[in-house]
Amino acid sequence: KKYVCRKISGLKTSMAEGERKTALEMVQAAGTDRHCVTFVLHEEDHTLGNSLRYMIMKNPEVEFCGYTTTHPSESKINLRIQTRGALPAVDPFQRGLNELMNVCQHVLDKFEASIKEYKDQKASRRESTF
Repeated sequence: KKYVCRKISGLKTSMAEGERKTALEMVQAAGTDRHCVTFVLHEEDHTLGNSLRYMIMKNPEVEFCGYTTTHPSESKINLRIQTRGALPAVDPFQRGLNELMNVCQHVLDKFEASIKEYKDQKASRRESTF
């Protein structure tokens, strides 16, 4: 198969000395529609791949979502999404990223609240002993 590579603008990571490296690419087989796309995420591994795959597969419009790591020495993953109907694959990808960020923010908020509660309890115990 012949593949066409399209880079999504605005998604870049900064490197040393002002050098820029692409963080995300879309790869589509020539002649296919927007419903089956492979996203190449650079500088990522199983941590994001498995979590993102799980969030995307919760969408009933997604027929298939899977990821692979290219090689153990490379830090990039290929995430393939295939949708049903008229939904372009970019939509569940963006939705999955947003939902994953919301889940991570919720966990962080709960963690920080627990730390604060622990420190407050510890401080009140110290005050009561004096």
